Amino acid sequence: MAERTKGNTMKLKKAGLITKIVVLALTAYLALSLIGMRGQIAQARSDRDRMEAEVKSLAAANAAVEYEISHSTDQETIESIARERLGLVLPGETVYYDISE
Repeated sequence: MAERTKGNTMKLKKAGLITKIVVLALTAYLALSLIGMRGQIAQARSDRDRMEAEVKSLAAANAAVEYEISHSTDQETIESIARERLGLVLPGETVYYDISE
């Protein structure tokens, strides 16, 4: 019966070593996965911040367009657009261009 106990003890020691190796490998895998996820989270946060800034910029542009649409019949708005975007001037006005730059 002593031999039988020795054999069982040897199997338990081998099983314990294999279990430790498996647990260590799983722990290493989980640690590496966690590190990879942290990188993905940082990238996602960066993307989110960039997109939020873009949304704010587009919202400001939309507000400007909405203002122009709602005031499109105002004489001041028409004159402003004609001067700034189209380069037009009123009769009798003289335009000077600064070429020193």
